[in-house]
Amino acid sequence: MELRGLRYFVTVAEELHFGRAAERLRIVQPAVSRQVALLERELGATLLDRSSRHVRLTPAGHRVLAAAREALAAADRVHRVLDEPAVRLRLGTASGLTARIETGIERLRAHNPALDVQLFDLPVRERLDAVLAGDLDLALVRGTPAARGLLVRPAWTEPLHAVVSARHPLAGAGPVTLAELAAAGPFRYPCRDGDRPWHDAVARIVEPAGVRSGAGRQVGTEDDVVVEIGADRCSWTLLPAGRAVRSGSARIRELALDPPASVTGSVVAPDGATTTCRDAVLAAFQDQGAPPAGPRTPTAAAHPL
Repeated sequence: MELRGLRYFVTVAEELHFGRAAERLRIVQPAVSRQVALLERELGATLLDRSSRHVRLTPAGHRVLAAAREALAAADRVHRVLDEPAVRLRLGTASGLTARIETGIERLRAHNPALDVQLFDLPVRERLDAVLAGDLDLALVRGTPAARGLLVRPAWTEPLHAVVSARHPLAGAGPVTLAELAAAGPFRYPCRDGDRPWHDAVARIVEPAGVRSGAGRQVGTEDDVVVEIGADRCSWTLLPAGRAVRSGSARIRELALDPPASVTGSVVAPDGATTTCRDAVLAAFQDQGAPPAGPRTPTAAAHPL
């Protein structure tokens, strides 16, 4: 049974006129009549009651019409799947978020199995610039960056630990306060030029405890932090819990904080992203059970990163 015969029959059934059906199909009327007759012969039933004055569906025609429409709709869906390219998501990533990224991708693919995810490991400044330029669809960032043209949605929190040398005076202590750490040695700030959102998020945690900006030399990547802190008996810094331990270095220790502290992570998208798309992505990467976060409207006059 050919789809062409079904399509011609459905068109005649909707028009109840062979001439109008032929015009709608943009073919000659004899071709329509021939295909409908072939279909009736194949089915062994009369589908249309023809006369010089009218065309009507027979009882068998009514039953076949519904099934024919379903068959044509199914065929159209198959063609759309073949014709449409897979949906692509270009995601700028942050180090240490492998599990969250994997979970987010699984959640998004539950809605669209054809989703093609491309990951880009870029420094924060380049990551945000790429979202602004349209080279990335969204990015994950620790902290809450502010930049014109970006929509920032807080999505998750990560607990922070102090990272010290194994030779640090507090290395064997239980949960420690920021004041105790500050009294024991200088704090190593994250590099502001390299990752301003992370630097500012950490500053908001340590400065109320009296930790002075610039008291210790700034640190770069998390891998560099582990090496530099491990070689320095007195200095300390903050990292997401587990990051230093996962490095496998025997020269550093992680210490829980008292009281606990955490950093906010954000999904960053172009300011023009549709509400539906934005909310779907936020739900994919946010903490389970977290309340919906409203959009954060940046107030910066220019890209500060």
